[in-house]
Amino acid sequence: MENKFASLSTGATKLPPLMTLKSTLAAWFDTESLPATDPAALDRVDWLRMLPFLLLHLGCLGALWVGVSPIALATCAALYVVRMFAVTAFYHRYFSHRAFATSRLWQFVFAVLAVSSAQRGPLWWAGHHRHHHVHSDSEADVHPPARGFLWSHMLWFFTRRHYFTNADKVRDFAAYPELRWLDRFDTLVPLGLALGLYALGALLESAGYATTGGQMFVWGFCISTVVLFHATSTINSLAHRVGTRPFPTRDTSRNSFCLALLTFGEGWHNNHHRYPVSARQGFRWWEVDLTYYGLRVLAAFGIIRDLRPVPAELRGRAVDRAA
Repeated sequence: MENKFASLSTGATKLPPLMTLKSTLAAWFDTESLPATDPAALDRVDWLRMLPFLLLHLGCLGALWVGVSPIALATCAALYVVRMFAVTAFYHRYFSHRAFATSRLWQFVFAVLAVSSAQRGPLWWAGHHRHHHVHSDSEADVHPPARGFLWSHMLWFFTRRHYFTNADKVRDFAAYPELRWLDRFDTLVPLGLALGLYALGALLESAGYATTGGQMFVWGFCISTVVLFHATSTINSLAHRVGTRPFPTRDTSRNSFCLALLTFGEGWHNNHHRYPVSARQGFRWWEVDLTYYGLRVLAAFGIIRDLRPVPAELRGRAVDRAA
């Protein structure tokens, strides 16, 4: 798998504007179609690439026209829960940190569920997150808090420097061709989900149920996906600014009960930076970690195995109020 991320540091030819436009549009569907970029533009926000993200947010306003129904609300909530679990359990704890083991089949199934969240592919996600842990809060970090809230929350996501998959960081999972394919064409899954939800809503309406294709698209896809994205992003932004620090890590990671509830346990971020390879981020009994509870259920059914525990010496650590 070619590491285009690494090639950016060697310099690149500046492309004509029309060619750049075509390659950017193509990259919405094929991540390998975007050529290396002029080094001077690596850290600029690519507003054309950001256009689908902005349209997704505008799609949420469609609720003013399509209305709402119990079925649409239930779909919105269910897709938030399922996809949040897929992102936190598999993109984060499995692909990024190998906190447990599973079969090739199940790693692909949950990778597809996570890709439907529109947060890029599994190799891209894990590669950038592994880089973050090596360089956390330094200038080399992908989303350092020092660059401001908006940068760490989302703007870094839309720069050319962070567009390509850092293949050197994920050689273990890049060995699987199905994951490479999913990573390359990551847009197809959320696009298929959006179309499928609209079709389902239209089918339910024709069968006499109180919903429509528009409601299922707006609530089930647009609103659920936008809320999911921003909830996940709070760990990069707010979890390095708000909360407590039980462990004196070399970064600014913090624990937050509210963020932990919102993100199914990811809000115990200082715990995570202290011991990243644990399948459990809520180290203490009262630190609610819904993702870990879900992993225990999957382990009981034999879908996953070998959950890596929290070391005993870390579970009773007192909070450092002065940090």
